[in-house]
Amino acid sequence: MTRDQFMSRLDGWLGRLPIRAFQDPAPVVTVLRLHGIIGRVGPVGSGLTLARLEKSIDRAFSARHLKTVVLSVNSPGGSPVQSAMIARRIRELADEKDVPVVAFAEDVAASGGYWLACAADEIYADANSIVGSIGVISSGFGFPDALDRLGVERRVHSAGRRKGMFDPFRPEAPEDVARLKSIQADMHESFKQHVRERRGDKLAAPEAELFDGDIWTGSQALSLGLIDGLGDVRNVMRRLFGERVRLRTISPPSGTLRRWFGGGRGAEDRVWAMLSVLEDWAHWKRLGF
Repeated sequence: MTRDQFMSRLDGWLGRLPIRAFQDPAPVVTVLRLHGIIGRVGPVGSGLTLARLEKSIDRAFSARHLKTVVLSVNSPGGSPVQSAMIARRIRELADEKDVPVVAFAEDVAASGGYWLACAADEIYADANSIVGSIGVISSGFGFPDALDRLGVERRVHSAGRRKGMFDPFRPEAPEDVARLKSIQADMHESFKQHVRERRGDKLAAPEAELFDGDIWTGSQALSLGLIDGLGDVRNVMRRLFGERVRLRTISPPSGTLRRWFGGGRGAEDRVWAMLSVLEDWAHWKRLGF
């Protein structure tokens, strides 16, 4: 084949290629799913933790032709430590790779869920999403008279005066409550500082109103400056990057339910898995879901 014949054939082949082959690569947006309770939930260890999410977060920031990382948040909260660690890792990679981050609240971005959303540069929600709950909570049960009624003698020995704080079989001690409230206040201040740093001048209401643990709909949160707009991932990303934008969803490894139905070590694991599901349910019911 002569050079002229080769060039003629090459021209014909190129002419049959779709126009998009000569365009810039389609912009890519990775969607990191942050759905569920934050922290190690139950003895089987489900829930959102940095250990479970770290590889998924790294993947979200490693895609080719990446324009934005989206955080799809659907969480009623959980561990403040894991919330802070996950949010910190997201910000580290966003700054290191100079990639913007946008969060979208689904049903709920409350408490630790809102902490995660604040790792983003902008936050969107549905008009009916539940947003906020910037506070700290601890709950439990007390039944100090139960053992006496059953004729059971409880024997507890410890080294350290405070080791028995909040023993449910003893009356609640005022000094224990005061100690817990001081710990909660410290955690609450960390949460508030995170929101201040990430939202800054966007906050449009007094801190006394925003930081008292209240919740709002997406529409109300927009007027308070807790979010930046109303919308869903697909429509907002298409508005920003055009119809050719490619959304790539990245999910963390499967958790409790897959282990429950797909194997495990037997009946004991299934019992613990069921307890974890009930614990999840209790977290969601606190917000009406």
